[in-house]
Amino acid sequence: MRIFVDGMNVIGARADGWWRDRAGAMARLVEELDALAAGDEHRWTVVFDGRPRRLAATPQYAAVEWSRRSGRNAADDRIVELVQAAGPGCLVYTSDRELRARAIALGAQVEGASALRQRLDPTVRRGPRG
Repeated sequence: MRIFVDGMNVIGARADGWWRDRAGAMARLVEELDALAAGDEHRWTVVFDGRPRRLAATPQYAAVEWSRRSGRNAADDRIVELVQAAGPGCLVYTSDRELRARAIALGAQVEGASALRQRLDPTVRRGPRG
């Protein structure tokens, strides 16, 4: 299965001061996804807005894609292109309502950014039963 991650949406799901070091937050997410993908049979791709930039480490198991243009919904449009190419049955992690609707219309499954954060942050308390 192909899995696509709305990178900035997932980063923004955790208020850890990421906005003070956007590049660092992107690198951390890629490292976390790469570790997750290493033990997984699925093909993971994270998509970010903006020009391609060099990250602290080159991932071995998770692919990194960049939007093809700048501006509003640029990464979302790239994710939609990737979902179209992959075909029905892929999974998109995002909490963006518009992207969610577009991905579902193409036959993708969608889970919220918090679901992925829970997979990446297993020690984070998950409520009263957590």
